[in-house]
Amino acid sequence: MTEPDPRDRFTALYSACYASVYAYAVGRAGRQLAEEVASETFCVAWRRIDDVPDEALPWLLGVARNVLLESYRAEARRKSLEAELSTWTVAEGDVAESVTERAAVLRALATLSDGDRELLTLVAWHGLRPAQAAKVVGCSTATYFVRLHRARRRLERAVDPGVPAASVALVKEATQ
Repeated sequence: MTEPDPRDRFTALYSACYASVYAYAVGRAGRQLAEEVASETFCVAWRRIDDVPDEALPWLLGVARNVLLESYRAEARRKSLEAELSTWTVAEGDVAESVTERAAVLRALATLSDGDRELLTLVAWHGLRPAQAAKVVGCSTATYFVRLHRARRRLERAVDPGVPAASVALVKEATQ
């Protein structure tokens, strides 16, 4: 007897279980995240179709639960990073001016993707050399510099126009 085609098995699995996985996700995370959770659950099922047991629903709900937990952890990491960034201070010259500039740069950093923030902070705040930072993000040093250049440009665009260019220049200087 031959194994069923993985596409046919996945299609049958999706048809039979999608509504239940979606309902589980709505119950745990609300409608806004439910579609994303269900989609990610079925992506995992597709990648691991050979691991899906015959009684698939409990397995799929376990995957959905893990997807939700990872989503919660990612949100907690993001909030923790934002809180940490908001506590860092730079006291030079006029304290009020430096606080305003710092707040604007931190707000701009918070609008960037996790990847851009990581690129900018690995060298500037964590003291790594560019070659070390490239290893952390899993790319060559040349690729790191290209990504860093793009992240700097996005940071410049994200900073309020009223913030002195010196504040962004400090971030640029620190990441060189």
